Amino acid sequence: MKYDVIVVGGGPAGVGAALAAAENGAKTLLLERYGRLGGTAVQSLVGPFLGRADSIYKDKILAAVGGDTGDFQKMDLQLYDLLAGAGVEILLHAGVHHVIQEGNKVTGVVADLPDGPAEFHAAVIIDATGDGTVAFQAGVPFEIGRREDGLTQPMSVMFTVGEIVPEKRFFCGSEEMARMVKVNGRTWEEITLEARDQGRLPAMVGVVRLYRAVHPDQNIVNAAQINFRNGTSAADLTRAEIECRRQAWQILEFLRQSLPGYENARIACMPAAVGVRETRRFEGCARLEKADCLSGRVFEDAVVFDAAFGIDIHNPAGCGQAAGQDRFATGSAEQVHPYTIPYGTMVPREIDGLLFTGRCISASHEALASCRVMCIAMALGSAAGVAGAYAARHGVPLRAVPVKQLAGRLHANP
Repeated sequence: MKYDVIVVGGGPAGVGAALAAAENGAKTLLLERYGRLGGTAVQSLVGPFLGRADSIYKDKILAAVGGDTGDFQKMDLQLYDLLAGAGVEILLHAGVHHVIQEGNKVTGVVADLPDGPAEFHAAVIIDATGDGTVAFQAGVPFEIGRREDGLTQPMSVMFTVGEIVPEKRFFCGSEEMARMVKVNGRTWEEITLEARDQGRLPAMVGVVRLYRAVHPDQNIVNAAQINFRNGTSAADLTRAEIECRRQAWQILEFLRQSLPGYENARIACMPAAVGVRETRRFEGCARLEKADCLSGRVFEDAVVFDAAFGIDIHNPAGCGQAAGQDRFATGSAEQVHPYTIPYGTMVPREIDGLLFTGRCISASHEALASCRVMCIAMALGSAAGVAGAYAARHGVPLRAVPVKQLAGRLHANP
């Protein structure tokens, strides 16, 4: 089973990579370990799609799922149809557990299928697993967490609440917004922190974010979290799944007591998997830094353009944001200027035949907090797909891909 490009992981980055590779002439296979495409957008109910990027393929994906607030229930089918229509071969229930290498070159992967292990070979392998499963197995050096103590951003379970009175549906998307919106004359931050101090909310819940859901009587809730856990540890993931799901019921009771129109609210949907914000960040030929995001740096080998999202570091050691704790109890995300991301952040220094994309690219802990969100992940994935297709068709090493020539295939608004 030989392909030009194999994409491992069917989340936003993987969908972007597979779509771009196929539309640029590559025989493409997508391997996804779960039974549904969409990654955290489907498995973990992470919505809406956040972040900004100038990307043809990001725009195509959002158009296919109905915009930045898609329907979790049918999104996987919409993504399947989009990819299949482009000629991508898709295998679900295909978790990769082994990498095939010839010297320092990755030439294929072994997937654990229900009918037994199977080898798949390609000129280019794109790791879009989030955790960098392929890159890890190939021996690419990596970092985890922030420099001073190795702590990562907390994991969270997002869920939807339903049976809200539609005209009273409440929205709060961030710590900053919680300081502005009011309920019965009090800020949402004040109400939330009081409940936390009284034990009516978990100790690490400093803000209850309520996003717009597709249905008018529902919110997407982003509040439950667990700190001091590693998203690459099965034991820590198990603890996170159980503890965060317990927190969801406590948060539901808080919403019923605190918000008019939420008296009969119920949990309408719980996710299949806990949401993981940060694990491995791999060493690439280039690295994205916090200063690049804050200054709006334009790289010579840029493949993602006009990217923008705040330095959104969910506090690894507490609640709220990691920055601004001296001023606000729940901190503040630092704002960026639209920046570019260089191709080298996805290219290993020494391993050939492999690109890594999405939230496992070469970036600092702080820079990742901006570029990890799903719209930017789609743009990162599509850049890897275009580069991988070019390398496979022209028989050139990935480090030799002329990325400047490919920019026109990635820009939506050059």
